[in-house]
Amino acid sequence: MSTPLIRDIEAMYLKTDLPHVVPGDSVRVTVRIVEGAKERLQAFEGVVLGLSGASTSRTVTVRKVFQGVGVERIFLLHSPRVESIKVLRHGYVRRAKLYYMRDRSGKAARLREKFVTKAQ
Repeated sequence: MSTPLIRDIEAMYLKTDLPHVVPGDSVRVTVRIVEGAKERLQAFEGVVLGLSGASTSRTVTVRKVFQGVGVERIFLLHSPRVESIKVLRHGYVRRAKLYYMRDRSGKAARLREKFVTKAQ
């Protein structure tokens, strides 16, 4: 139940340079980290487990395995802290939420690659 006034205000904050991200994609999300007075960029690379929300509250859940421990982060796509999102490869999946990946490790956690051809 979004009023036109709220949609107009939200439209000012929407990013237009975001790539098309779907579950199963391997992505690199670059985030601004503020530590005291310093600011730096940090990359988080992993597989997209799912997307949720709409408009400015759109989020993406990214999972990676670091030193044998699964790490998941949820990023607000339109947040000013998210510097960039780059799709590294497309995975072939048949689900909207890949929560079953949490129970898998090693070779069982691999996804088939979907090769996307660009139309000319």
